[in-house]
Amino acid sequence: MPEGSVQDTIAKGTVVVRCKRCQESDAILVVRAEQLCRVCFIKYINTKVIKRMENFRVRNSTIDNPRLFLLPVSCGVSSVALLHLLDGQLQGQITRMNRTGYELLVVYVNMPSAAPAGDYSKKLQERYPRHTFSSVDLAECFGYPSVILGTLGESDLSSASSGLDGCALNRDRLDHLLASLPSETSRTDMLSILRTRLLVEIAKERGCEGILWGDSTTRLAEKTLAETAKGRGFALPWQLSDGLSPHGLIFKYPLRDLLKKELVTYVSLVEPPLTPFVNSGQVSRTFNSTNTTIDDLMTHYFESVEESFPSIVANVVRTSSKLGTNQSLGGGERCGICEMPIAEGTGGLHGWGGDQQDEAYPDDSNGQVVEKLCYGCARSTLGAMAGRDNTH
Repeated sequence: MPEGSVQDTIAKGTVVVRCKRCQESDAILVVRAEQLCRVCFIKYINTKVIKRMENFRVRNSTIDNPRLFLLPVSCGVSSVALLHLLDGQLQGQITRMNRTGYELLVVYVNMPSAAPAGDYSKKLQERYPRHTFSSVDLAECFGYPSVILGTLGESDLSSASSGLDGCALNRDRLDHLLASLPSETSRTDMLSILRTRLLVEIAKERGCEGILWGDSTTRLAEKTLAETAKGRGFALPWQLSDGLSPHGLIFKYPLRDLLKKELVTYVSLVEPPLTPFVNSGQVSRTFNSTNTTIDDLMTHYFESVEESFPSIVANVVRTSSKLGTNQSLGGGERCGICEMPIAEGTGGLHGWGGDQQDEAYPDDSNGQVVEKLCYGCARSTLGAMAGRDNTH
């Protein structure tokens, strides 16, 4: 049965369908071929997340040393829904045990390409006052030495930075970096990488055990094909799976069993609704030949597929999650940009083509070899290494 059929028939008044779970209330929507009422649907969403958070119970923490996890929020549907769900879990733990199994550090990163969401972030802080909130600009990534990408030759900005304060310098660095990249896909890719590395540094600085990402099944499916198309398919086991990441922190995806469309429905059905906290300005860009990125294409594709064929989206994530990590790479080479492990002889543009050599890593002007890059990052930054200002 198509997922819109129950809503349509109820709206027309032609039939009354009982919820398949409680058998008492009228069904208002179909979730993966199952008709559910509002209460059972909210329970369904909660159950999916709580099962993923089994290891975060009170008994797994101590009063003297509570576990701390960073929760990135973009004020989009998924991150707002996750914050609400985790807050509900923590409130339940306080009610039952008078303490929680973990604490949240909620971080909003202001992205140059995103619609302004400062007001939404403030509203979230007012709605969930028990959590610690922090707001940072993406340009602050240059305030962390381990995130400054010497590979991309940022040092030439020093002469242009006289008279500017530190924050202005960082913004100039970010603008220069993005302008030097060869395509819109490269810029989108770099923004995502910088955001991840900034959040990792903040998490380490604040003593967090890991990061709780708000990626839904739909988002993980998009990432699977997008990262593969960008030449970073080797890193999928680290980018999609729960567990210890190459960054040295635990990465966990509590929403991995939920579709984005289910979360969109959820934020409108909870009481009070979460829609006032969702930045509605986060919409897909108009598609044209000049600004469409690989990420845009994957987002458009999977958001359309999940409407009628949600099992396809789930199967993509389920299959990719079976990929295992190569433990032997743990102490080896790391990409100088994304920090993903690189197998010997597979770095740079030549590695995956069978030309196993280090010519992809030339000496810089001081005679030092620049940091090695994975194939995906080498492709993404191709043309930027020479300092070319390519804004197209």
